[in-house]
Amino acid sequence: MPYKALSDLPNSVREHLPKHAQEIYQAAYNNAWDEYGHEEERAHRVAWSAVKKKYEKDESSWKWKARDMD
Repeated sequence: MPYKALSDLPNSVREHLPKHAQEIYQAAYNNAWDEYGHEEERAHRVAWSAVKKKYEKDESSWKWKARDMD
């Protein structure tokens, strides 16, 4: 089901992503949920893909990609 608030996101998202990345995840998940007929696994894959377009993970945390800092 769609996430109404950031606090509704899975722990793996809330505990590891900065707030902006959580917002990207939430928006992408909710759009994919609607677009692909409520397929939860697919919506999660789409959401992670959207986050990875703007963020990259270093050894311990997710960071904004340097090329997107303009």
